[in-house]
Order: sequence, then structure tokens, then C-alpha cells
Amino acid sequence: MDSDEFRRRGKEMIDAIADYHDSIRDRPPLANVNPGYLRDLLPRAAPEQPEQWDDLVKDIERTIMPGITHWHHPQFHAYYPTGFSYPSLLGEMLCQAIGCIGFSWIASPASTELEIIVLDWLGKALGLPEAFLTSDASGKPQHGGGVIQGTASETLLVGVLAARTRSVKKLQEKNPSLSVQQAMDKLVAYASDHVHSAFQKGGSLAGVRTRTLPTDDEFSLRGDSLKQAIEEDIKAGFVPCFVCATLGTTSFCSFDNLTEIGPICQENDVWLHVDAAYAGSALICPEFRHFANGAEFADSFNFNAHKWFLTNFDCSCMWVKNRAALITAMSPTATPAFLQNAASETGLVIDYMHWQVPLGRRFRSLKLWFVLRLFGITGIQNHIRKHVELAKRFESYIVNDDRFQIVAKRHLGLVCFQLKGDDELNRELLKQLNASGKLHLVSTELEGKTVLRVAICSAQTEEKDIDFSWQLISQTAKDVLSGDEEEPSKISGSD
Repeated sequence: MDSDEFRRRGKEMIDAIADYHDSIRDRPPLANVNPGYLRDLLPRAAPEQPEQWDDLVKDIERTIMPGITHWHHPQFHAYYPTGFSYPSLLGEMLCQAIGCIGFSWIASPASTELEIIVLDWLGKALGLPEAFLTSDASGKPQHGGGVIQGTASETLLVGVLAARTRSVKKLQEKNPSLSVQQAMDKLVAYASDHVHSAFQKGGSLAGVRTRTLPTDDEFSLRGDSLKQAIEEDIKAGFVPCFVCATLGTTSFCSFDNLTEIGPICQENDVWLHVDAAYAGSALICPEFRHFANGAEFADSFNFNAHKWFLTNFDCSCMWVKNRAALITAMSPTATPAFLQNAASETGLVIDYMHWQVPLGRRFRSLKLWFVLRLFGITGIQNHIRKHVELAKRFESYIVNDDRFQIVAKRHLGLVCFQLKGDDELNRELLKQLNASGKLHLVSTELEGKTVLRVAICSAQTEEKDIDFSWQLISQTAKDVLSGDEEEPSKISGSD
């Protein structure tokens, strides 16, 4: 494919992408295929000779699309949003076209410098404490800064590794005869019992013992619970090392109490990491910033711009107060010659390879720059507020129907509810709803009972889509309660 054909085919692909999003309502939100379906549709080996573009394009619809769960469908209410916008997609295209691997400043100066600037812009827009920025209001350099990681799970691991390195160093300063492994064996990390599974995974990979703690009636980790656990572990000879506080838990979008947790972490010299993967986007709206009260106590803060911030995957934004602690943990003992350069030796530049697990990194700040410039703060705020209002609309339907009950206080764009009755009813309701091919939900559990979640996910979701989803849920609930297991057929598409 030469540049002339690339221009022609590229324009066709742009049209195909736009057509896909314009007509996405015509597709079922959830893929309806069996495991291994694709193996029967594709050859057993790669083609020996080049094939034609037109044949490839035909195969996309024939083979790929049947196995796609359409996350941007207006009736996709599972998990949490995955970001998409045309400005972000165009920024991603330019990123891939440039194709630089910006592990150090000299490897592509614009890649590093734009990331620094955009993360400072974003930190200010979210109302984060100034200590997380690379420079203060007067432009004076600071010890903090932001970096784009792949996912919140990766960010959590990086935080645990930084905390581990810091704690091991301090233990060895007190007892020089202590080996690294002996020091690590003493470390404990804490989180709520509603933390994402990435917490246990990160602890396991880092070799740090993890402990989950009970939460209050609103699924929030409170200071007294953390304090008791820390005191117990210190008495048993362990060393508290790391706390992961969640703003917007996966199951219920609950919020840990930073104003209580933060001072306890400071008193015990424990690294406090804030995981705001979903809810962090909402901080761009001043009326939601109270959820992050106490963030000034944090050592690191993360949110996924690729969830609710109109930015395509992957783009997980992390800030630290003291980048030296991160660099110490993530840097090799000796930098190989091929990675050394005069700019780095001056100490005046950031080499992001020392802020992350992998060496290579993409020019991800481009798409975030496109989104911030082409939507502006106001446009992103409008997007967030619209989703919150849609969630309120759905919540009102649940509240006003005696057959249902709200399970957890609604925060932002997630509603958690149950059909009253035994758990089998809720499992059957979820099964029939997803089998209908008209919307997609997932469940969580509370005390062993099934809880249904409706998350507002798609940027295309409108009031009519919420009304349609409710009508389908209501009719299916009627069928379940009456013992009718046939697929609901009375509700037509939301258009």
C-alpha cells in the first residue's frame, strides 16, 4: 500500500468508522456468539500471498462484528464507560502515525514536554492539590508531576512499588543487617473490602502482603477501621507500607473517606494512593470536587481519562507529590549506554521511562491535548453532567416502582438495584435482559446476593434510551415475577 492508496483507503475507513457510530443503535449491545466462533470463520494459516483490501473490509462485517460487544451502544450499561470521541480518535491516529517511542526526553522532546504540560493543565482542571503539579502558580518548579500510564491497575502497581522501595530503604537505615527480602516480608498494604482486584494483584506482583478492611454502611473505608488494622499489625511486628483509597468503587461507586484516612497515613508514614479510575473525571465539575476532599494527604492520585473523559483507551493519568520516590523505585541500578544522553545528565528534563514499568511509551498526550482543546473544560463538564442527570432519571424509575429497591446510594452515573424477592429472581432478570439483545447489564454481589448495575456509558445515550431501558427492565421483571421465561417482545428499539 503506497501513500496514494493509503489516502484513498484511509478516507474510506474514516467513513466506515463514522457510519459505525451513526448506526450503532441497529446492532445488539452484547455479542451473541459461542467460544471459538472465529476459528471456524477464518483460515487455519496466514495467506501466502497479499490479498485485496476490499476482501479484507468485507470480512470485518462477516467475521469480526458478530463477536463485538458494542461498548458505545446507548443501551450498553455494563461495567463503566470506555472513552471515545472523534477528537480523541484523531489524536490517536496522529500518535500512531508519528510512531515515536518517547521513553526519554531526547527520544522525542515534544512527546515528553506535551505530557508534562497537559498533565499540569488537567491537574488544575480537576482541582488537584498544587503539589501534584510540576510547577506552582508562579511557574516555580516543584517535586511533583503527572504521567500517563496504561491502566489504573498499572498505576496501582507503580504506587505499590514506590511505597515498597521507600519502606525497605527506611527499614534498612534502621537495621543495616536486614536484607531486602526480610524487609519486604514485614510490609503490609491496606484497602477497603470493595477495592478493585488490581489491589491484590499489585500486592502479589510486588511481594507485599495485602489486607482488605471492613467498610461502613455506605461502603466507605473510614479512619477507625484503618487505624485499628495498622495498630494490630504494628503490634504483630509488621510495617504498614501502602494504602489504596478508592474514589468510586467498581461495584457501587462508593467513596473512601480521605479526610479520615489521610492523617492516619501521615502519622504512620504510609504511602497513600488514590484510585479514582471512574469518578476522577467528575472532579472537572466543581460540584463534585467534595468527593476528593482530603486528596492533599495523598502521595499519588490516578484517574482513567479513557473511562469518562471522552478519551480513547489507553490513557490513565497519574500524579505524584514526590517524583524522586517514583524514579528511585522504577529506575535500573545502571542506565545502559544506549539510553544515556546529555539532556538527561543535566537533570533539567524528565525521562518518563523512569516513571513506569515498561521502557517504551506512546505519544498518548496528543489525544488528551486534542480532547482538552476541542471540547474545552465546559464541553467535558457538560458531558459529565448529562450522564449524571440520565442516571438520576433511571434512579427515579426504580424508586417509584414498588417491585424494586435501591441497594446503594447513587453516586454520579451508576445505579445499583434489585428486584425484591429471592436472589433467583434477580439472576433470572439479568439473564433475560442480556438475552433480549436489546441492552447489556452486569451484576455485582452484596452479602452473597445479586445486585444489578446500570451505568451510563455511551456518549450517545439520551433520555429516550434511559426510558427504553427502563421499559424493557420493567416488562422483563413482570415476566420474571409471573414465571414467563420467554424473551420480552413488546418493546421495540429506542429509535
